[in-house]
Amino acid sequence: MTHRLPAAPFDVEALIPELAGLGRYTTLLYPRQGDPGIRESSLGGPLLWPADEPWPLCDAPGHWQPLRTPTEVVGPEPVAMVPVAQLFARDVPELPFPAGTDVLHVLWCPLMHDDGGGAVLPRVYWRDEQAVAAGRVLADPPVPYAYDEEFVPRPCTVTPTRALEYPNADLPEGLGRSLGPRFDEIEETLGFSYFETAVTVQSKVGGYPAWLQFPQWPECRCGRRMDHLLSVTATEPHEGRWFPLDERTQDDAAPGERTTTTTEAQSESESEDADDDAIGHGMDMGDLGGLYLFVCPRCPDTPYAHHYDC
Repeated sequence: MTHRLPAAPFDVEALIPELAGLGRYTTLLYPRQGDPGIRESSLGGPLLWPADEPWPLCDAPGHWQPLRTPTEVVGPEPVAMVPVAQLFARDVPELPFPAGTDVLHVLWCPLMHDDGGGAVLPRVYWRDEQAVAAGRVLADPPVPYAYDEEFVPRPCTVTPTRALEYPNADLPEGLGRSLGPRFDEIEETLGFSYFETAVTVQSKVGGYPAWLQFPQWPECRCGRRMDHLLSVTATEPHEGRWFPLDERTQDDAAPGERTTTTTEAQSESESEDADDDAIGHGMDMGDLGGLYLFVCPRCPDTPYAHHYDC
């Protein structure tokens, strides 16, 4: 099941032909607070983890908690990593699953680190669902004895929804500057900007990273630029072009549809507030930051890298 998204208010490539060929398909995840099962795709939910495989621990000597006063290094005992994402091929077939695998696991150390781009340190695992399920599955994974709450996601269901997007920070050098006046003209004429119509900044698979700062694409040891695997961002749409039609309330009804009484409106407003609170994984990630994972599917061991910005 996927969300229904509003139609784009204009054809990007018809109005901006310079962007022809730059569109990429992404799978928007739409995390919502919930109770996902061990064999469901999720953000922050339980993992289908083999009981005979050690749970990953972080023993980085310099990880620390910025919210402590004064800031101090945590340790010396290793800190248990926390589940961030579990994605199955049946839900997100666009993921570059290595041969013989159909589950992606992402975990990270929920403390700050000075190396590797700062913030959390993630680990990526590719698994075969049936092979893991055929054996014993870990029921009670360890929890970290110390963590930064801004990097511990609450359990969320996901609704993977495929969409076409165009670059923001990844516009070819000089093109964004030259298109600036055209972007302004489109927004003034149509009432919709290029950036709210064609660019997504939310948790997603593939497409363009949801950069908040200048792009920093990692290079694989084989010499090619890595592919964007996954963005986990603190921001999720609550309205506008990328907010699903099937999650909208009576307040968004078209002219001529039934109006509500004061009591009904109050009830719907309370319901809308509750639904609004359920959007996203609950992490601030610094100053509404994002962590981006990259892979090289051409190398046999599927190497990965990450970058954090806020």
